[in-house]
Amino acid sequence: MVTARITVNGTEAPIAPAAPHTTVLDFLRERGLTGTKEGCAEGECGACSVLVARPGVNKPTDWVPVNACLVPVAALDGQEVVTSEGLATVEAPGTPPVLHPVQEEMAVRGGSQCGYCTPGFVCSMAAEYYRPDRSAHADQGADPSGADSADSADGGDAEHGPNGFDLHALSGNLCRCTGYRPIRDAAFAVGTPTDEDPLARRREQDPPEPVATEYRQDNSAFLRRSTLAETLRLLRERPDAVVVAGSTDYGVEVNIRSRRADCVVAVDRLPELRDLRVESDHVEIGAALTLTEIERRLDGSVPLLAQLFPQFASRLIRNGATLGGNLGTGSPIGDSPPVLLALEASLVLADADGEREVPLADYFTGYRQSVRRPGELIRAVRLPLPLSPVTAFHKIAKRRFDDISSVAVAFALDVEGGTVRKARIGLGGVAATPVRALATEAALEGRPWTTETAEAAAQVLRGEGTPMSDHRASAGYRAAMLGQSLLKLYAQTTEAVPS
Repeated sequence: MVTARITVNGTEAPIAPAAPHTTVLDFLRERGLTGTKEGCAEGECGACSVLVARPGVNKPTDWVPVNACLVPVAALDGQEVVTSEGLATVEAPGTPPVLHPVQEEMAVRGGSQCGYCTPGFVCSMAAEYYRPDRSAHADQGADPSGADSADSADGGDAEHGPNGFDLHALSGNLCRCTGYRPIRDAAFAVGTPTDEDPLARRREQDPPEPVATEYRQDNSAFLRRSTLAETLRLLRERPDAVVVAGSTDYGVEVNIRSRRADCVVAVDRLPELRDLRVESDHVEIGAALTLTEIERRLDGSVPLLAQLFPQFASRLIRNGATLGGNLGTGSPIGDSPPVLLALEASLVLADADGEREVPLADYFTGYRQSVRRPGELIRAVRLPLPLSPVTAFHKIAKRRFDDISSVAVAFALDVEGGTVRKARIGLGGVAATPVRALATEAALEGRPWTTETAEAAAQVLRGEGTPMSDHRASAGYRAAMLGQSLLKLYAQTTEAVPS
């Protein structure tokens, strides 16, 4: 059995004797790399972010930031990690480290006060610094605060700097001290990597190959097989195993609820679950592709998904989260099910005996329950083509980004000649499972796309589901938001719909 190992800041180290549930955060801190901090232990604050070498979209390798508090260190067996300490360089033995350009800008522009969150910000900023398709605008010399360029044609908007820096890269990082302005200044001031930058050069080489992992300590195990067939045979032998991909849900269970699984099976690197294909009649998305990978590969070709991604948690979470995981948990407040229901998605389920395809509308059977059998995996999500042209995703939550939905509504309509020919509406947060708004769909189809139709259908939509009152929203509020979402759709799309 090959010893499980991880490369941290260029130095390889064994994972043992860490327990299989040990997070990357705890592993690093136990080895003195205390720049990586624990803030929330739920993947919301970003104080723990580190860089991982992953398969790239535009180059062989991307530096991807992830929440170290959620990922089991065993999941990075054979992988490369860079922490905030590893960004600085030592030019000669005995000399002080030279700050990384991101660290330098954070320092000189006052982006750090108490410093607790700073290493996490630095890692997320470094990932954006190394993003291959980031490019400066024509007004590169503008005030780095964005004051001179926020409204210019070349400078983009207040959330995109003249240097091409996308502030959404920091949506998963929180800071209590600075008010964010100095951090924004630092982000908009960084330049581009030099040819001598070792982390920039690393992007031109292939990422680490996935390795089969058999990591056992005491009476628990973390296992990864090389192929889907091997994984399905393992799950037949161990139907009690916890299946993980990005661990964005399981990691919270470990940290907050002290969950200790006897057996964890990782599927995140299985090649059979990481394909994305566009066929003549459907799009097939591998269940283990991260949301960030899907977003970049589709590049807006599925508009409803393009509306979902920026509102799904944070970039740090999307760098690990998968559609397979979001559907596999069966949560009634997951953000992807309403969108996929509106897109009439189906799931390809696989076990050791073969595969079957199940419409997503028939997948959920109860609260966190589904038709998926023991030993069965979600291999892929299929979206039928052609896509409906009128789409919208409305997420009602307390925060604009990085929050859990109180209500989520997804629309996909075909409007021809001023008449609604087809309507598909997915709802989340209003029942024990994600649901289709079947009565509202019937109230729309075959009727003219007019104010009267929208108002009548909105009244029907207010009665869909069985909303409850909790700390996020009351049942009455949820029902009201359902109706308002349809009226908002009508107001936003009427002018764009051909008559």
